[in-house]
Amino acid sequence: MIESGEPRRLGVPASEARLRFETERRETGGGPGRRLLVVDGEPAFELSSWCGTCPFLFRRLETARQTLSLERVRERLAGGPAGPDVDDDGVVEAFGALLPEGEYLPVLLHVEPRPVVPGREGDYFSGEQVATWGLDQFWGLPEYPHTPYYRTFETVVDASAHLYEFVVPMVPPTWNARERVEEYAELMDRGTVPTAVAVSTLDVCEPALDLSADHYRHWGLTHFLLDGHHKLEAAATAGRPVRLLSLLALGEGLAGPEDRARLPALRTRLPSPRTPGT
Repeated sequence: MIESGEPRRLGVPASEARLRFETERRETGGGPGRRLLVVDGEPAFELSSWCGTCPFLFRRLETARQTLSLERVRERLAGGPAGPDVDDDGVVEAFGALLPEGEYLPVLLHVEPRPVVPGREGDYFSGEQVATWGLDQFWGLPEYPHTPYYRTFETVVDASAHLYEFVVPMVPPTWNARERVEEYAELMDRGTVPTAVAVSTLDVCEPALDLSADHYRHWGLTHFLLDGHHKLEAAATAGRPVRLLSLLALGEGLAGPEDRARLPALRTRLPSPRTPGT
């Protein structure tokens, strides 16, 4: 299930935003450096390289220590028949005030999160990504995101592209309060479907040269959790669905307007795993 709104102007001046996107400047050469997601003035995640030919990436940094939950909308997000939708100004505007001014597309998804630990079964970075880019030429290892994360959806885009969706917690699930996770798990067992909130980006990455057995464009839809860390862990533990209100940052990410416009329709498709070579 998916509900998509119209693009909206949200946010505050970048200097006032608790979360913003930045690109470092290289100390030598003057070209662009790392793409970063910054929280409360500290780099929280390194993102896919601006070139678009390097592997897709989200990598938690040592200074990622903050969540961005808002107490004043907690009850609206807890679940029940009065949950928010994409036109819920109270929730959208409240979280929009944490973000840098720009165009955002509100999308409401129903997801069943599957927890992933890097390097273990189901890890995108040591699985699908290695099949296309191979191992890192310097380290001889897969990319490493330095965080557990959730996989929620994937589907075929076309004959030369595949969409992968990820939900990324700002802090590791091990930091969650056990009693709150258990509380949400009990509510979900009784049929409650709570809502999490995320700011999202779409990166489309493809190697410059076809040197692998499975060369195609990787569409990485990444939802960085603003609220809902306990809910996602509870849903993953209990095998239950959760609503995810995504604010897709249209001015960020490595995707053109045409690709971003296709995203809501792609997200309505049935899940479909990648078949190598197709």
